[in-house]
Amino acid sequence: MTTEVRSLREFKMPDVGEGLTEAEILSWYVKPGDTVTDGQVVCEVETAKAAVELPIPFNGVVEQLFFPEGATVDVGTVIISVAVAGEGGAPAPAAPAAQAAPAAPAAEVPAAPAEPERREVLVGYGPRTGTAQRRARRTTTTTVVAAPAAPAAPVAPAPAVAPAVAPVVAEQPAGDRPLAKPPVRKLAKDLGIDLRAVTPTGRDGVVTREDVHAHASALAAAASAPAAVAVAEPVAAEPVEAPAVVSRSAAGDVRVPIKGVRKATAQAMVASAFTAPHVTEFVQVDVTRTMKFVRRLKESGELGRDVRVSPLLIVAKALLTAIKRHPEINAQWDEAAQEIVIKGQVNLGIAAATPRGLIVPNIKDAGAKTLSGLATSLGELVDTARQGKTSPADMQGGTVTITNVGVFGVDTGTPILNRGEAAILAFGAVRELPWVHKGKVVPRQVTTLALSFDHRLVDGELGSRVLADVAALLEQPKRLITWG
Repeated sequence: MTTEVRSLREFKMPDVGEGLTEAEILSWYVKPGDTVTDGQVVCEVETAKAAVELPIPFNGVVEQLFFPEGATVDVGTVIISVAVAGEGGAPAPAAPAAQAAPAAPAAEVPAAPAEPERREVLVGYGPRTGTAQRRARRTTTTTVVAAPAAPAAPVAPAPAVAPAVAPVVAEQPAGDRPLAKPPVRKLAKDLGIDLRAVTPTGRDGVVTREDVHAHASALAAAASAPAAVAVAEPVAAEPVEAPAVVSRSAAGDVRVPIKGVRKATAQAMVASAFTAPHVTEFVQVDVTRTMKFVRRLKESGELGRDVRVSPLLIVAKALLTAIKRHPEINAQWDEAAQEIVIKGQVNLGIAAATPRGLIVPNIKDAGAKTLSGLATSLGELVDTARQGKTSPADMQGGTVTITNVGVFGVDTGTPILNRGEAAILAFGAVRELPWVHKGKVVPRQVTTLALSFDHRLVDGELGSRVLADVAALLEQPKRLITWG
């Protein structure tokens, strides 16, 4: 005869960023009845900043999933419950009532003290506003088991405050079904694509996100759909994932839910536009020498054999050099302290269009990097963003941003500041235009730069000097050596 103590542990939606209030459940990797171990990933969620896999911090058997895939859940809300064993062993199955020992009926024992929740697995649980409703916690009981091999007695789920949700089973490949990760299956479902019709290019025949997009593009071309805009830079090279449609009216109106990255972007842009007084200045620049410089770096391989070299790299280096000459533009407005904080290092943000929406990861301490180091960091940032693996930490702490609208064939625009930053530079398309050069009108490579800045801490003189320096460096890229 053995004695087993079982208790129910609840895992809450954590704050996987800084101050995030909600996340969307993209995929469940477990289902009720599955055994889980400490550190095992049980689901993937999408926050306003990135997609993150959540590991569970204890061992046990999955009791209940409280939300289905696609549900948006507040931070601090219970998303999964797990039956765990008490001190002295793993959970053992309970015997049927007919086989229980008559001399030792089940007796109730005091609840075991709850172990402190482990927070090292994730960033931690952020604060929530308002009154949080908690699910009733089951008391710990002692079960006397006569036969360890007997089938387990069903455990009744505890009542939940949240609306009842049917258990969700993660989609698993079986039989002749194609191999693909849950996020890729969700993408295919959103785009209305049968994975069996997609040609896999991943290792061991796994269908990748790129395979789904390629198949979707082929279908669109076959249906004579409008062609997508070709891009020259890798930052925006991947097509944007189609949003889920909530409803379509008889008149053809389509309603799309605002959530995830799009929701966070909208909130941030509204807050920035109506908090910081924007000023934007423009300048046209002859970048013929810069384009020749880029070609020379590509052909020589002097920055490294596998390093990608692009005009964006030189624009980034020019901006960093200008900030070094005018550090006051790398600043932040502290409303509470009524102070201007001039940052000690430049964390350079690069606006990237990804399948999850527009994100702005940044290169930490970019001003201290050589041209080769900056090229390597820029390539890694782009690759990570295109794979949808940008972490929340990579999108925090930015001080100044570049947005490359030229890859879409756009000449210029009025960029909106990222909240908390003092400046953002828009890099337009490079075009061959008639230009006065050495007293003659000749064809030259020309682009337009637009610099938006917060007029509370950047006056017109400072903003103009920074923009003029960037333009001068792009006209004469050799100055990067003398000025840097």
